[in-house]
Amino acid sequence: MYLLRKLPIKHPNSLSIPKTLAARFYTNQTLDRSSFPDEPTSAYYDELTNNAARSGDLETILVLFNKRRRDGCFPTTNTFKFLTNTESSRSSLITLVQTLIRVDKGLARNTAFESLIARLCKLGWIDDALQVLDAMSIGDCRFTAFSFYPILQALTKKGKVEEAWRVMERMREVGVPPDLTAYNYFLTSHCYDGNLRAASEVMKRIEEEGLGTDARTYDALVLGACRAGKVEGALMVLGKMVDDGFHVMYCTHVHVIKALLKLGYYDQAVRFVLIFAGKDEKLDTESFGVLAHKLITCGRLDEAKRVLEEMVKRGLKMGAKLSKFYESECKEVKCSQIP
Repeated sequence: MYLLRKLPIKHPNSLSIPKTLAARFYTNQTLDRSSFPDEPTSAYYDELTNNAARSGDLETILVLFNKRRRDGCFPTTNTFKFLTNTESSRSSLITLVQTLIRVDKGLARNTAFESLIARLCKLGWIDDALQVLDAMSIGDCRFTAFSFYPILQALTKKGKVEEAWRVMERMREVGVPPDLTAYNYFLTSHCYDGNLRAASEVMKRIEEEGLGTDARTYDALVLGACRAGKVEGALMVLGKMVDDGFHVMYCTHVHVIKALLKLGYYDQAVRFVLIFAGKDEKLDTESFGVLAHKLITCGRLDEAKRVLEEMVKRGLKMGAKLSKFYESECKEVKCSQIP
């Protein structure tokens, strides 16, 4: 808890910007009143925040977070892009958190901390992210599920499920009941491992809490069945997903395609893609493209050529590698067949 020991005991709630700070805001080289747009965007604020951070100007960062909230420009995944996987970035966390605690209380402060947590988790600094949660408590922030999502996702993705369950308990302790999205992280982790027994336990909890299901839930179940080699079960889940009116995500189709090919069901994989073809051009581009690429990798060149011919027939775009293969293998064959 070194980070917390360095935080101040009292945290001023900056409801207004001091005149001296406001003056600095508009005289700083990073921020210029004349160049500041009438309708700034989140991307614009992110750029200013990163520039200020790289020059060590924490006071400007404070002002930017307060102002961007008033302009309706919420933090994004790029807000803390200046934090990189270096020791210098890590050592700057203490002063950065001290600055964020001074951001206007409420939405501005909450979203600033949640964006920081997301960045730390992306860098793999989960322990630091957990300490930032503690800092949020000290900083009188209001916890939401979004405060915990990045940590749950990072832990479950690394297979640290027990640690993730402890974070779920922490959610309850601060008055944030775990929702379906939170449980889906656990479900996806178990399904990726092909651990259907553990996945069924998660589904049992979801049902007990009356959280229902969504497209991510079904996607995880399809993935789990595919990873366990139970493609028929995956197709049944996919069918129920469609019957229940959920939009089938592109990755869900890819799970099935890869599973069929892995089991050597090449013709069935082609038929599966054709069944869903013609309804969504982007889905067709993804499914046909993945299928063709995998068939080429498997050495099933004849099937791959037929899939590429179907893509041309349907006017679907190919990636650079598939286009090169089509030009060299399919068109040349056609030309050689002309008398």
